Amino acid sequence: MICTMSAAAVAVWLGTVVTILSRSHADRNVYPSAGVLFVHVLEREYFKGEFPPYPKAGDPSNDPITFNTNLKGYPDRPGWLRYIQRTPHSDGVLYGSPTAEHIGKPTVIEITAYNRRTFETARHNLVINIKAAEEFPLPYQAEFYIKNMNVEEMLASEVLGDFLGAVKNVWQPERLNAINITSALDRGGRVPLPINNLKEGVYVMVGADVPFSSCLREVESPHNQLRCSQEMEPVISCDKKFRAQFHIDWCKISLVDINKVVPVYVTRPEPGTGILPEFGEYKPPSESLKSRDYFSDFLVTLAVPSAVALVLFFILGYTMCCRREGVEKRNMQTPDIQLVHHSSIQKSTKELRSMSKNREISWPLSTLPVFNPVSGEVVPPIHPDNYETTSMPLMQTQANLQNQITIPQQRPSVSYNFSLFLLHHCTVIICCMSRLMVTLTCERPPVSTGISCMMH
Repeated sequence: MICTMSAAAVAVWLGTVVTILSRSHADRNVYPSAGVLFVHVLEREYFKGEFPPYPKAGDPSNDPITFNTNLKGYPDRPGWLRYIQRTPHSDGVLYGSPTAEHIGKPTVIEITAYNRRTFETARHNLVINIKAAEEFPLPYQAEFYIKNMNVEEMLASEVLGDFLGAVKNVWQPERLNAINITSALDRGGRVPLPINNLKEGVYVMVGADVPFSSCLREVESPHNQLRCSQEMEPVISCDKKFRAQFHIDWCKISLVDINKVVPVYVTRPEPGTGILPEFGEYKPPSESLKSRDYFSDFLVTLAVPSAVALVLFFILGYTMCCRREGVEKRNMQTPDIQLVHHSSIQKSTKELRSMSKNREISWPLSTLPVFNPVSGEVVPPIHPDNYETTSMPLMQTQANLQNQITIPQQRPSVSYNFSLFLLHHCTVIICCMSRLMVTLTCERPPVSTGISCMMH
């Protein structure tokens, strides 16, 4: 039993080691030439074996796989290298034309494959060792615009070989190389409509060591230039050699003789004071930098607003609490007649409020008749002449009267409550109006007015 378990453990360990070794694939080295088109296909079948087995059911032969490429240590690829993959079920392609400044400098490209069904990844490095070409650059270069091709279709080795063969039959050079391929979308072209099998278009630049043939020179004739200006197809005798597979727009062909090109030296202007000098590549600071203490900055940021707020708080508190006039000062500066009226209004209001709380008390004196309805005897006055009216309540209860007239008690109704409510508000309004009239009369400047107010 122990031997069986140990054998199983060894098998699992070996499987893990094999998986790790397969996923950490060895670097691949390629050796392109400067000035010559470089094409590297990222085959999906090549990466399928590097993914570990997936426990769930599915067709592993048709897994969607995408690729991510970047220069090692950087987030993107070099400027001369481009990448394209049309769908997750097609192969990816790295292509571009390295320049002379990259000769002798190995370029490490990290390629990461993503399995979109199992979410597994695999990675390996592609080392591009650029070498010098035998003759660089080729002196005669021609650029063709092919309307019925996409860039990934043109990068296929058999299609590119057929095109170079057709160009060689027309040009008859000893050496012919493809220099660069560019999608029409990178030149400002528009994405075609998905009808009639329209293509994006592609620019193909080729170079040769012999001058251009007479067939290629036909596009420079005045007659063909006039037809191109009128958006008509020019008449080219060798077009039939391309027409079977490639539809070339001869009005967009470009013929360049490097030997006749005058080099233009552009002098850079002196940078102004607002432009930083050139320091080369960015070098991040080392990890040995001293940490900065922000405690003092925190105290200053917190203490200054707090001190200002505290000062404002004390000013506001002194203004509101320590500079109040007070009730005594207000009463000293207020005439006595106003204080009397004010106190009488307060007493009347309290009495009405207390009466409204208890609806079972006797009727107020203001609703009683001034004579006895049975004997006809006149009821004596409520207030004697020598009684102080200022301290007399506005309404008294029947218990305070000597000659009480007994009236049958009635239960309060809705109409009675409403009448009492109106009485309360009318009394308050009358008192307020009388107080206002007395106040306005007493505030007049003449002396006679003041004497009349005192008489009131």
